[in-house]
Amino acid sequence: MEFRVRSAVADTPAYVPGKPAAPVAGQKAYKLSSNEHFMSPLPAVVEAAAKSLETMNLYGDPGVFDLTEEMAQHLSVETNQLVFGAGASEILAALFHITAEPGTEVVFPWPSFEMYVPLTLLEGATPVKVPLREDLGHDLDAMAEAINDRTRLVILCSPNNPTGGPVGREEFEEFMAKVPHDVLVVLDQAYFEYMVEGGFDGVDALPSHPNLVVVRTFSKAHGMAGLRVGWAVAHPDVISAMRTAIMPFSVSRVAQAAASASLRLASDVDVRAKEIARIRDDMQARLREIGVPVADSQGGFLWLPLEDKAEEFERACRDVGVAVRQLTGGVRVSIGEEEAMDRVAHVASELVARGHASGATTSGQES
Repeated sequence: MEFRVRSAVADTPAYVPGKPAAPVAGQKAYKLSSNEHFMSPLPAVVEAAAKSLETMNLYGDPGVFDLTEEMAQHLSVETNQLVFGAGASEILAALFHITAEPGTEVVFPWPSFEMYVPLTLLEGATPVKVPLREDLGHDLDAMAEAINDRTRLVILCSPNNPTGGPVGREEFEEFMAKVPHDVLVVLDQAYFEYMVEGGFDGVDALPSHPNLVVVRTFSKAHGMAGLRVGWAVAHPDVISAMRTAIMPFSVSRVAQAAASASLRLASDVDVRAKEIARIRDDMQARLREIGVPVADSQGGFLWLPLEDKAEEFERACRDVGVAVRQLTGGVRVSIGEEEAMDRVAHVASELVARGHASGATTSGQES
């Protein structure tokens, strides 16, 4: 069928989600390709979601009033500094909608969250990919140099997806001093709760930077990926503009109820997030001991910069019933159950035994 579409749509690649795990006879399959929380949802959150189904015939609150009030108190900010959407993806899309257009540019690190590219192209803008440093951290000096009079949006991803490196407070402040005040800077902290060291809470930096937008989500550490609740906190003027670009009722009644319940259990969420961080760190050490390169990660995943061996590693994992995510330059492995981690380690061991992996990382770290 032929029909007319905008040129930006024709030029934009579709987002490719993580593949499901292929079944293997006699074994449980594990999906470690989509950065999902492997633990079951907190019972109180499930109960709140189920209770809300009793009124599923009614629209959810389009202003997300109750959740906004609760989050404002939780963060010690004003309600007019917050906006909610259907996951961090809709929040990011709104930021692109209000800033980017043909003839403008969006600056972000690379590799990073794959959605940054199509979101830029759909607005007819030009993506400016700034390569990560050799140690896989943000090259903030190069990013600052990439900003010009066409730049409308700059994105920092901390911890960075897929490599896992955080942005530190000192380097962040040095970077912000170089950014024009009329250019929005997005600090995408979807994996904030998993950080143990090296990063900082972007909300603390908001008072000093009116052009800063902090983006978070309930999808990751809160284990609510299937309900789609993301949010941004920023200057009221930025939030007001974003509200014009977010569809009304995009956060369902069920999602709002579940998010409110989860926020009230923030301490339990944090305990579970730190357990995932512990598994991550143990797995990182285990893989390095085997001899597989692994980047330092503060996210809910690990990045294996396997380069031309990435496809082989992904295929070998699939053969043992584990789905991982091959991306440009390597493989991202979400943190999962012990059995899943054991299978990934087994594949890594076999890869090294065949001489198809090096003990030295591309980031210059010791293995």
